[in-house]
Amino acid sequence: MALHEESFIRNMHSRTKTGVRLDNYMRLVQKTILNHTDPVTSLFCSPLPGFTDHAWVRDNVYAVHAVWGLALAYKKNADFDEDRAKCHELEQTCVKVMRSLLQCFMRQSHKVEAFKKSQLPKDALHAKYSARNWNTVVGDNEWGHLQIDAISLYLLSLAQMTASGMQIIFTLDEVAFVQNLVFYIEHAYRIPDYGIWERGDKTNHGVTELNASSIGMAKAALQALNDLDLFGAYGSPNSVIHVMTDEIQQCQAVLKSLLPRESYSKETDAALLSIISYPAFAMEDWTQINTTRATIMNKLQGRYGCRRFLRDGYKTPREDPNRLYYEPHELQKFENIECEWPLFFCYFILDGFFSNNKSQVQYYRERLEEIVITSEDGLKLVPELYAVPSHLVDKEITCPHSQTRVAAGSIPFLWAQSLYVLICLIEEGFIQAAELDPLNRRLCTEKRPDTVVQVVVLAEDEEMKEKLAAQGIEVELLKNIEPFIVQPAYVLGRFFSQLGINIYIFISNWKCQLKKAKNFIFLGRSTKMKLSGRMSTDVGLLSTSKMYNVQDRIFVFTPQFLDWQRFYLTHDVNILIDTMKAELFYVKTSWNVPGRPLVVMVFSNVMISNVAGDSKKVPLGMIGVLKKMKSGYISGTRTILGKISDFVTTSCIIKLHYLADDESNIDPKVSELLKSVLCSRMTESGGILRRSNTVKHSTALQSEERSRKYSFVRGISQRHKSIMLDPNEVALITMRDRRDSFVSSGSTGRKSSTNTDEEATPCSSPPVTLSSPTSPLLLRTSASGNRLNLLDNANNKYGTKDLNEVDCKDLVEMLLDTEILEEQADIVQYLWLKQGSNWDTKLGGRAEVTVRKLVEELYQKACHQRLWWLVRHTAGLLNKVTESLTNAVTDLLVRQKQITVGMPSIREEPISCPLPPLELLKVIRAALVEDECGIMLTQEILIYLGMFIRTEPHLFTEMLRLRVGLIIQIMITELARGLHCSGEEAATNVTNLSPYELKTLLHHILSGKEFADRDEENSEMITYTEKTKAERTGIMQLGKRIKDHKIVDVIKSKEEMNMDNNMDWLQWLRRRRIDGALNRVPPEFYSKIWLILRKCEGLLIGDRVLHQNLTQEMTTGEMKFALRVEAVLNKIPDPEYRQLLVEALMVLTILAENQTNVVLGPGLVLVDQIVHKANEFFLSDQKEANGDAVMCCAKSNKDPCGGTNGVCRHFYDSAPSGRYGTITYMCRAVISIMPHLGEDIECTVS
Repeated sequence: MALHEESFIRNMHSRTKTGVRLDNYMRLVQKTILNHTDPVTSLFCSPLPGFTDHAWVRDNVYAVHAVWGLALAYKKNADFDEDRAKCHELEQTCVKVMRSLLQCFMRQSHKVEAFKKSQLPKDALHAKYSARNWNTVVGDNEWGHLQIDAISLYLLSLAQMTASGMQIIFTLDEVAFVQNLVFYIEHAYRIPDYGIWERGDKTNHGVTELNASSIGMAKAALQALNDLDLFGAYGSPNSVIHVMTDEIQQCQAVLKSLLPRESYSKETDAALLSIISYPAFAMEDWTQINTTRATIMNKLQGRYGCRRFLRDGYKTPREDPNRLYYEPHELQKFENIECEWPLFFCYFILDGFFSNNKSQVQYYRERLEEIVITSEDGLKLVPELYAVPSHLVDKEITCPHSQTRVAAGSIPFLWAQSLYVLICLIEEGFIQAAELDPLNRRLCTEKRPDTVVQVVVLAEDEEMKEKLAAQGIEVELLKNIEPFIVQPAYVLGRFFSQLGINIYIFISNWKCQLKKAKNFIFLGRSTKMKLSGRMSTDVGLLSTSKMYNVQDRIFVFTPQFLDWQRFYLTHDVNILIDTMKAELFYVKTSWNVPGRPLVVMVFSNVMISNVAGDSKKVPLGMIGVLKKMKSGYISGTRTILGKISDFVTTSCIIKLHYLADDESNIDPKVSELLKSVLCSRMTESGGILRRSNTVKHSTALQSEERSRKYSFVRGISQRHKSIMLDPNEVALITMRDRRDSFVSSGSTGRKSSTNTDEEATPCSSPPVTLSSPTSPLLLRTSASGNRLNLLDNANNKYGTKDLNEVDCKDLVEMLLDTEILEEQADIVQYLWLKQGSNWDTKLGGRAEVTVRKLVEELYQKACHQRLWWLVRHTAGLLNKVTESLTNAVTDLLVRQKQITVGMPSIREEPISCPLPPLELLKVIRAALVEDECGIMLTQEILIYLGMFIRTEPHLFTEMLRLRVGLIIQIMITELARGLHCSGEEAATNVTNLSPYELKTLLHHILSGKEFADRDEENSEMITYTEKTKAERTGIMQLGKRIKDHKIVDVIKSKEEMNMDNNMDWLQWLRRRRIDGALNRVPPEFYSKIWLILRKCEGLLIGDRVLHQNLTQEMTTGEMKFALRVEAVLNKIPDPEYRQLLVEALMVLTILAENQTNVVLGPGLVLVDQIVHKANEFFLSDQKEANGDAVMCCAKSNKDPCGGTNGVCRHFYDSAPSGRYGTITYMCRAVISIMPHLGEDIECTVS
């Protein structure tokens, strides 16, 4: 008995010791955190003077984390009822705080609805509210309210607390509102906001930025909430939150491209610690996590914590507290005296706990204890920051981190104090780090099993099935796949957006039962709060890679890139094949939900008609892809090819439970859409224009009269091709002039307007048309053309009298007589120009047959026949645009690439932010006016650039601005150079290229591979160096296509052959022209320019000046500085001359790096003068060595050689290095211009 009592007392003592330690932390939380709460709302009030009634969302969420952690500790270690009571009290405090924040948000539900549409700062939820009554405390425009990270942090904490067992959400209205908050943040990857420090750009001028910390927190929140039941164990499918998986992946891709940078104005930020570790755990790549952590340590860490970011003036002695913003030049005065925040040592310690890095925990724990303040009653308090005393500022600037700092700001700082409590609880073993992450987000860095993509190929008809079977590929017919239903992706988009759904996910071999919902509910829709649910109709590949259960029928959806109605790119089978490979790899790398992804593709005869000349055969490229899928591996992706029925047990299935069998529970709109989908049948309507079997037979006299009338408009459609050949592009004009001296006058493509109709024959590939040198459509010098001007151009070509004699009704009758697509295009183009798009032709006696309808049919026919110049031209007339354009532009912008469209010499328009497709089309049309082919080429180039930056970001290294007009110009130059043709012919060839050929050419230009046309005895082919097999196949197709476009064989003279052979020695000119057009610069170029500016008063480049004061406004690695330098260089119109200026600047950087005390002043450094002086030295050496330049610029009487800006073309074509290299001459030029530097300066080229 005595032994039993002794054991009881010993256990009692042990429990009491634990309880006492917990009570100490309870006392710490009560005194330092909970005593700041309002008794009514439980929101934490700000301790700052003048803001005592203000409750910041972010501070409240972080403060409640300590309360939650302590509740978990009591729950785990409670021995007595008193401990359990404390646990209950703490849990309810968490619930009340989170619900009060939710109530603040719900009172602004109208702003959530408005922000989903506008994404403007004025429509954002407020960042702080009244702690007394949940109301707002400042106006919409009186604070930087748009803080995506704050809302995302709330949602992430809501998900984690709910997963830990807390019941925070009570009603379905609240569920609907949380669903709308998901829609509020799902596009975070493209929404500039004010960021975690509420100031946006670090000058605090109220300029929003794209912040990596906001994107990372949003991504974490979206992942945490996906498929989470907000009612916990008491929930149903109605209380589950749903997230579009593709939006999560977009955030991931953008975040990966940004880190370790925070934004344009901040080269890094200590706030990123919350993204790479607790609480977000947003990054999955250990390498990038370590790089970001190391960057913060190296650039921001100090003795008392970390600086928020470089040149942060907040609460420094030199900050003026009476001003809300800084002047740009004032930022330098904050350098090396930025305040240091102990908060970030807390993040480092928590990061060490979660990564099991004991040395990191110990190191930062010791330093944190040195700076924590002990109060009079023994409480440990974490101050907001440590500042340099005003009398020690100069010493600190001279020797950073040498002076003793003093605590300032809030003491304690709730945010840091909360994290400190969590550190203590974990350190003493009251809770494990994993308990703060019940959703296991910390495991995202763990390697996942390789995803196997399930692929189903269906044939649209029996003929297609037989063609595939002949190649050893057995597929099912689309009509024979019962009980499954196959629909295009846009139908799924309507399910998600127009209807709204409540869904849940299960693997079909799980035994799940679902009762029919008696109350119909939309996904996120709430009539009470006037919330409409998801706005976008776009669905990504991850969403279409799932099965959907509707009324016990399984729906599967084809990917969006197979939707024929979207854009003409889907009519190019090679683009489809290429996209197919890329999208399968995307699914493989991005899939993270239960089950395997299922990709369903429907092949039809339309895909292969008019491909490779034989519509009875499946293209070899398609066969190759299908056979690789069948083998189980394609382009880095493991695949299984089979039937839909084979994959039911292994796929991810989503049940659309609201589409119940009981129609009384279904919304009428939902029921109508479902019936239309279930009963839909594909039908083909007859066209308006004549087919070959309905053409009227005419007499010889009628045929002659018809030919005479048609001759007036023949070729008018082809003359409205692209103007992308820049009239100021000297090299192309020189090439054209030299070419024209060997080519007889007159068109080499279509016959002249005096030829008879017998010479106009249908062809699958349009002929090449060489426009005259004075053609305003190729050599336009202004962008003021309009419809009447184009018609005047036609009048000038054929004669006003004859053209005006043509009766439009006669031309309409001719449409009934011709089956030749090009004739139809010429006639319809003339009608469009003269009568307008809405003119009713009354073709065949039918009403409302407008010219626009005829153009629409021309577009469809051209797509079917792959007449790409006509496809682009008609698509431009019809203002065709695709949702993919917005996605592509967004992908480029969020990866910090600037975009401009149009030609610099005519009109160039910037695209500075993501826009809807129609808005983007307006910007492109503003730059190109009525150049329809140019408009469509610009769209295509942007789409391809978006593809490349997602899959091959290394192609864009050291490129800040993408000037689409210059890129198209370089493509024309490459074709002219490689095919030995004139610039006009090359411009025409570009419009004739198929989408895949255009994409291939663009890829090779970006990758820097060589392009040449090689004529051998029995073959002609276009060759590239360093080709992969896929690239070689693509470029051979490009070569064959272009050769097919050539109608007339030009017999080259000996002199012309010499001119063509000269192309071989223009390699460095070509390289400089391409790099200049792509705005490509050497590594670390912009940071080196920053160092140059520190050693001189400024740089004069062209007529623009880069002043030294830029170094006072911006740091060396700041993106804003790089953009300022880029803006000056972009004013140089000639790409090759731009590159010589870049080389001259690199010579100056060598001086600045190797001669630490060198001064490049006094005055401005004239960079153009360096280039021209180097050119003079080059010409002098050429005279002495009797080099190539003695034939032009090195003569006493200079002959023009085609070099721009007064620089010899041979100098442009010189290698950078070597005795006669451009760098050598520029070093000599620098010494000549700046004799004070001395003759002993040694320039080396790395």
